[in-house]
Amino acid sequence: MNLEPDIALALRLADAAREAILPWFRADMQSERKGDSTPVTEADRAAEEAMRRILKAEAGRDAVHGEEFGASPGSTGRTWVLDPIDGTAGFLAGRAMFGTLIALVVEGWPVLGVIDQPVMKERWLGVSGRPTTLNGNPVRTRACRSLSDATLATTGPHYFDDHEGGHFMALAAKTDHRRMVMGGDCYNYAMLASGHLDIVCEAGLKLHDYAALVPVVEGAGGTMCDWNGDPLHAGSTGHVLALGDPARVEDVIEALACAH
Repeated sequence: MNLEPDIALALRLADAAREAILPWFRADMQSERKGDSTPVTEADRAAEEAMRRILKAEAGRDAVHGEEFGASPGSTGRTWVLDPIDGTAGFLAGRAMFGTLIALVVEGWPVLGVIDQPVMKERWLGVSGRPTTLNGNPVRTRACRSLSDATLATTGPHYFDDHEGGHFMALAAKTDHRRMVMGGDCYNYAMLASGHLDIVCEAGLKLHDYAALVPVVEGAGGTMCDWNGDPLHAGSTGHVLALGDPARVEDVIEALACAH
């Protein structure tokens, strides 16, 4: 599969989103609540619109799945999955840990992913079968000898229901909980890919939240799966694990299953 044209297109999408987002960062801006109670801003909409304009012109037969404007059908078996600002709450708080997520999903499987942090001008690119890069330089996850040495991250406890929260806390109890990281959204996965975190555990994610993360993490030597250890695809339930060291997968899944 020749993904060179798609890589170039994805990078242009990221450039367009970055240009649309930056004028709104730490600016006086209104936000609204969507049906799922999550916030949305003018910056979210402007960035997705900018990316959709490019896709309509350059990949008009591909499907598009965006957080803000839903799904547009295609005829190629290829879907561009867009999350213009993953971490809108952090963006509204003036924190530079949000990111634009861009994925190409082919027949249900993510094959290309971009995590772009506009403020810090950081861009991770993951492509199936290739090393992940940060601003063009290869990055690698780090080894983790045991769960007790692991640094665990999640966006926040309020994203788990009571049942899921019990499983998460069972995992947290087996890790180095003194270093556990809360907050960060997609930036946690970028930090894992760059070797600064060991595990990210989340629930309730949608396709636009996780599709771009899979090629980035796996191209850096890590692995992503659901809470049962199965690979992530377009039909996954949204229970997401990312591990920098694939040797710890069974340990993490066993720990998650130990909730009382």
